[in-house]
Amino acid sequence: MREETHRRRVGAVRPSHLMFTSGVGALVDLPNFAVLVRGLDDWNHTHAYGWERINEPRLLEELRKLPGNRKVEELRPAPWTEGTDRDPGGPAARVGVPTTPFPSNFRCTSCDDLVPLDSDMLAFENANPRRPHEARFTHNVGKHKGKKPLAVPARFVLACTSGHLDEFPYSLFVHKGADCPKASHPKLRMEDRGGNVGANVELTCVNCGEHRNMRDASGDRGLESLPRCRGRHPHLQLFEPGGCGKAPKVLVLGASNQWFSQMLSALAVPSGAGTTELDNLVEQYWDMLKDTPKDQYAVLRQFAPPMRDHFGKWDDDTVHEAAERHRAVLEGEQPKGEGAESYPDLRTAEWEAFSSPESHEPTPDFALRRLDGGVPEELRGVFTDVVQVERLREVRVLTAFTRLDSPDKDDPTMVETVRLSREDPAWLPASEVRGEGIFLRVSDELLSAWEKRVADSTAMHLHRKAYGTFREKRYSDRVGSGFEPMRHWPGERYIALHTLSHLLIWAIALDCGYNAASLSEKIYAGSEEDPRGGILIYTAVPDSEGTLGGLVSQAEPDRLPHLVRQALHGAMRCSSDPLCAERLPQPQADFLHGAACHVCLFVSETTCEHGNRFLDRRFVVPVGGADQERGLALYPELP
Repeated sequence: MREETHRRRVGAVRPSHLMFTSGVGALVDLPNFAVLVRGLDDWNHTHAYGWERINEPRLLEELRKLPGNRKVEELRPAPWTEGTDRDPGGPAARVGVPTTPFPSNFRCTSCDDLVPLDSDMLAFENANPRRPHEARFTHNVGKHKGKKPLAVPARFVLACTSGHLDEFPYSLFVHKGADCPKASHPKLRMEDRGGNVGANVELTCVNCGEHRNMRDASGDRGLESLPRCRGRHPHLQLFEPGGCGKAPKVLVLGASNQWFSQMLSALAVPSGAGTTELDNLVEQYWDMLKDTPKDQYAVLRQFAPPMRDHFGKWDDDTVHEAAERHRAVLEGEQPKGEGAESYPDLRTAEWEAFSSPESHEPTPDFALRRLDGGVPEELRGVFTDVVQVERLREVRVLTAFTRLDSPDKDDPTMVETVRLSREDPAWLPASEVRGEGIFLRVSDELLSAWEKRVADSTAMHLHRKAYGTFREKRYSDRVGSGFEPMRHWPGERYIALHTLSHLLIWAIALDCGYNAASLSEKIYAGSEEDPRGGILIYTAVPDSEGTLGGLVSQAEPDRLPHLVRQALHGAMRCSSDPLCAERLPQPQADFLHGAACHVCLFVSETTCEHGNRFLDRRFVVPVGGADQERGLALYPELP
């Protein structure tokens, strides 16, 4: 499948899927077999017509400060070109994200034989170019009337906490680490016997009669039955020098922990107060301007679409002056160290843009509007500022991925990541979405007073202790002498703001007809040195639902008070009470939520920025009748 002549279209995914669920190194479970998305070295944009690089200078500059990304020059969408609808078998069908079948052992659905992909006993069929999802492998054996029997992937693979992925060693496993005494390449058979206690799959060597159940490969028995990890990265087609040596885990195709994306995202916001539209455009299209002398601007105006379409109202001298100002700002920045103790700060510029009392000049990517008359009178004890975000653009970039453990959004050292290419990449895959939103600011005085009330409470003490336990268990076999359990604790006010955000998302979805999965959130809680108190709820889906003004309209003075009252009053009760209302993190448990569940607060994983963690209704509204519970609430008296 590596040669150009063997490329076949086997399916389609949305660009967002390459960020969240099926990016580089991920196993994609197709209807008839599974494929592995290959590394960036094999992605080819040569024949992908009509695509443009994704411009977000602020994100790109911060991205280059991360180890392994120093050489990144641009952000690109997935390779794609038009034409598959008109000519499904034409050149456009051979442009896309490259994949390879994985695992490479297949089981015949008729005779249960295990057949390797590189043998001559498998045939690939993809007869209908308009239905690529019908691609399949068949077993070329025996006499069959009609279609040959379907061959499906043998569904077990090995993975380790260092991110390696490998085939399951069926022959070695059946023969208990030895070779078959009767054949150098023994014929194996896999029989699924069903049952309700784990995997009841029997493996048999047809040559010598040895057999073994897959249950021996799971749990503690698997530590003795399986070889050590070989350090394989199949998406890069290489093995780590010297191998890995860790104990691998058995995964089943489709397991949710076989791949987790590590992403960075940023909103396209103005760089600071007092910036002009030209300054914002120069920052956005800096890659085009940074190496272009002024006497070549005329050529850009003729042949470069961004220069032709966006810089027409300024002459060359004005554009050049703005470019030199931006160059001076970049050259004046002090580079950060080589360490990766924390992710780049991409929230400060956004917070400043939303919270600044000065109005920014609208751009095609960013436009704000404050309510006439300020915050509605009914909500002045709840919020200090309400901003309608009429236009915004978010850029998401995939930087790496992990296996078995998901990456932590605050601590890049917590889980070992896997690179996307063999060498330091010159570009990274990205996607962009446009939408709208609502920004709500909570009084810093209100939050500070609340923090003092709850800091020594039993409930908050249990939340902090659960966070340390959670980090210890997330580290699994990586806990070392420098481990700090409470490092990157988000803080008390984050829990209150995050819970309030989820309450509003549910109210928007239930009262306004919005699909909650089409909404996203950003929490601006800051740190002890720089406390903040803001919530951005915005649409972040690549379709029309996110840009028609439906969300912005919910911030109008005649609608917002009703929405907030519904969210806060509804939070006082949950149909799972009293179980939900009484829940608190437990000493030996590692869940990071209190009074929260799927009925009242949990949202989809693409909506929540922290995986439905750090949620507790008791810190926003009173959920019990006791005075103590009322004292824990950010809003003890509801509007």
